[in-house]
Amino acid sequence: MPEYCVTGGTGFIAAYLIKALLLKGHIVRTTVRDPDNAEKVGFLWELEGAKERLKIMKADLLVEGSFDDAIQGVDGVFHTASPVLVPYDDNIQLWYAYAKTKAEKEAWTVAEECGIDLVVVNPSFVVGPLLAPQPTSTLQIILGTVKGMIGEYANRRLGFVHIEDVVGAHILVMEEQKASGRYICSNSVRHMSQINDLLRTKYPSYPHENKCGNQQGEDIPHSMDTSKITQLGLPPLKSLNEMFDDCIQSFQEKGFL
Repeated sequence: MPEYCVTGGTGFIAAYLIKALLLKGHIVRTTVRDPDNAEKVGFLWELEGAKERLKIMKADLLVEGSFDDAIQGVDGVFHTASPVLVPYDDNIQLWYAYAKTKAEKEAWTVAEECGIDLVVVNPSFVVGPLLAPQPTSTLQIILGTVKGMIGEYANRRLGFVHIEDVVGAHILVMEEQKASGRYICSNSVRHMSQINDLLRTKYPSYPHENKCGNQQGEDIPHSMDTSKITQLGLPPLKSLNEMFDDCIQSFQEKGFL
């Protein structure tokens, strides 16, 4: 069986990728900044097959060369880690998007120079059940909105996609020899007010945010064309109801709601 490396192993997408690859019988290496931090990485050891086929290795994106051992000799790398260093109180979502965009541009340059077979999957706002002990940044936004803890929801229009579809897309492009270039993975585009209304209707017992932010420039009508990834073989994407139901139910099961 192939052996893969997944960077940033405690991240939302990375953790689910590790889970899926282990279930397929693969040997998996993953990188984290502190492999000995049981509070953060312990849940990875509980995944089925982890004790037999998972290797958790130390690496830091800010330290040149620290990933060399982790990727040496593997059949493929799922690079999901992304460092975002921002001033306190800045809009971390905007900085995250900027960092990912710059990183992808640099990746294409390096791939061309070094002859690397690079394929990119770009998901929209990823939603689904929580796997790690604590919500990651995107899920914290949903949790804070449902609990009425963030003051206001963003005046923003976004695409949304289920975590299982994102993982399926990543594995598909890794395994499919004809995969090439960039792939968008997203379902419906909605304004955050519509998501808030959906959650309020389905889960009326929670306080929910009722105020929309007044920031400008992010409420831009758009669509996201996923035809390329579906034509490659990705099954129909899960609906908004499915992704948010799975997310909220996991919050309930873990005691966050």
